[in-house]
Formats: sequence, C-alpha cells, structure tokens
Amino acid sequence: METKRNFEVTGVDYVAVPTADAEKAARFYGEVLGLERSQQWGEMPAYEFETGSQTIAVMQTDAFGIDFSPNAAPIALHVDDVGAAREDLEAQGVSFAGETIDSGVCHIAPFSDPEGNALLLHNRYAPHE
Repeated sequence: METKRNFEVTGVDYVAVPTADAEKAARFYGEVLGLERSQQWGEMPAYEFETGSQTIAVMQTDAFGIDFSPNAAPIALHVDDVGAAREDLEAQGVSFAGETIDSGVCHIAPFSDPEGNALLLHNRYAPHE
C-alpha cells in the first residue's frame, strides 16, 4: 500500500549537536576541528559550522527548553587521511576511543567532543559496489 504525500524530502539541511555551553562548543568545532562558522541563530546560543557536505549546528539546549544529553550515535566526519587528521587532533589534546579501525573498506577513528557527543574521523578507501 502506497501512501500519498503532498511533500518530498530532498535533503538534510543540518544536523543538531547538543551542548551545555555554546561558546565552548564553538571553540571546539571552529578552532580544533577547523570548521567554518557560518551562522548564529539570531541572538540564541546556537552556531552553524560547514563541513563541505553537511551543516553541523551546535545548540545550547537549555536555551531551547531541552535537557542536555550528548549524542551517543556518532557523526562521521570525512577526511582524506584519517591517520594524519588523528595526529593533528591528538596534538590538540583530543582523546580517541581506541585504535583506528580498518573495516576492510574504510578507516574509522572514534572520539568525542568535550561534552561527550560522539564523532568519528572516516575515510572510505574502497569503491562502493
């Protein structure tokens, strides 16, 4: 049975990342990860950062009436060289959750932002079948 819809989802405009401290999160995503900060949500403590293919919006949850709880499911950040990116982040004090994983098709290096939101460096080196 097919459902008739009056709309079509054509993309994802941003992914929200919760924070208890928007300024601290902005420093991490902007300075440590090196993402371009593009927008602030008016006067609200929420900032958007560009990755090239997806916008990450860090939002101070209490300003939006939401209790803070970090994301447990990771956002996969594409990099060309996981090893080099990991070295750069470790030099800035970022701790990783174990060794870099080689899945047979990609390299993965899991870590978290300062408030516990799960992130990972990711590079798929094998072509999609």
